[in-house]
Amino acid sequence: MTLQRLSLTNFTNYQEAELDLCSNVNCFVGSNGAGKTNLLDAVYYLSFTKSYFAPVDSQRIRFGTDYFALHGHYDEGMASCIVRRGQVKQMRWNKKPYRTLAEHIGRVPLVMVSPSDQSIITEGSETRRKFMDGVISQTDGVYLDHLIGYNKALEQRNRLLKQMWDDRVWDEAQLAMWDMQLERHGEYLYSTRQRFIEGFTPLFSAYYHAIAGDDEPGRVVYRRQPESLADQLASSRQADRYAQHTTCGPHKDDLILSLDEDCPLKRYGSQGQQKSFALALKLAQFQYINDHLGSKPILLLDDIFDKLDMHRVRQLIALVGSDRFGQVLLTDTQPGRVQAIFDSLPTLEHRLFDVEKGVIHELGR
Repeated sequence: MTLQRLSLTNFTNYQEAELDLCSNVNCFVGSNGAGKTNLLDAVYYLSFTKSYFAPVDSQRIRFGTDYFALHGHYDEGMASCIVRRGQVKQMRWNKKPYRTLAEHIGRVPLVMVSPSDQSIITEGSETRRKFMDGVISQTDGVYLDHLIGYNKALEQRNRLLKQMWDDRVWDEAQLAMWDMQLERHGEYLYSTRQRFIEGFTPLFSAYYHAIAGDDEPGRVVYRRQPESLADQLASSRQADRYAQHTTCGPHKDDLILSLDEDCPLKRYGSQGQQKSFALALKLAQFQYINDHLGSKPILLLDDIFDKLDMHRVRQLIALVGSDRFGQVLLTDTQPGRVQAIFDSLPTLEHRLFDVEKGVIHELGR
């Protein structure tokens, strides 16, 4: 999938912007706060119907306006996203609206790499589950349906537990009804996550060794309760009752990231090791999606060259610009650095854009 043209209206600091992109490497340069990352976020919106950085859609509407509109013209069709304050978000493919936003997920495969990816390592299990669910959902629409169904049932079961605690009653029949829903969806999540990690781990290991060196191990292990979900729910009845929420299930799973069996990355890994680990996770995500969909995702690289020497930056751009990858959009604060790299790679198709306070100019034309 290739994004040929991107149009923005009232998105963050852009009143109106339109740019044509090449099919290989597109680089946006400019000072911090100029709006480079916002361009990547607009492309991310057109794949996932939400922002990578902002939890609330209205936070991406330009100040003083009441809506934003994004349009992406791809080689296989056009995606449009319109957000108005106080109204339901609109997502369309070739001008045809979706019944649900989830229908769009996987239509335009994409991988975002940013400095915030280290949160996969440093934050809690919810962040790692989101990473795992995000990768699988782009390649398995049935999994996404079960994930949505599980979360809805979990919300209802938790609400029931809280209500029963407040009312000082215990309704086993109602609880059993929601247990059945959790079991139906949850067992599919368990089995699919296990298959995912079996296929994902070799890809991660290959990229991590390439980045960190063959002498440095890296491990990704899927941790879940070994019992069936039905047995877990039965044995946690009293714990759930007093906690007033569901204390077991797929929403408690985790990915254990470590340098070896005895060295958790979060505790013992250096900043460099954590950065290399996070980058390897994202490149493995790209490879996994490519292998399962037969289509190269769009790759977004946001300000990832910080603290890398010129040689490593050149190696990384050469890697992502190779036939192994597809279209790449990246940001950098140093136009001279990326121009020098492009000059040293004369056969690499690229476009270089200067971004300053919401205004975009293509350099070299």
